[in-house]
Amino acid sequence: MKVELVTNLKRHATKILADLHKSKEAVLITEHGQPSAYLVDVQDYEFMQRRLALLEGLSKGERAILEGKTTPHSEAKERMQKWLK
Repeated sequence: MKVELVTNLKRHATKILADLHKSKEAVLITEHGQPSAYLVDVQDYEFMQRRLALLEGLSKGERAILEGKTTPHSEAKERMQKWLK
């Protein structure tokens, strides 16, 4: 992962963005020697957000199973048939 000082980002934003788009490698921005932010390609960010949403859905499903908050298949099928009519 590439690391850039925030001052370099201010001075060379166009070049840093061009390099980012070319390499698709995230850039860690630091301030006063400490990590401050990540700069990532838009497509990569959107992909990560879709992946996170999917994982959150799976987590909710697993939690529902553990808590017994599920519907038997036959009942779910019956509900869906009524809804689809």
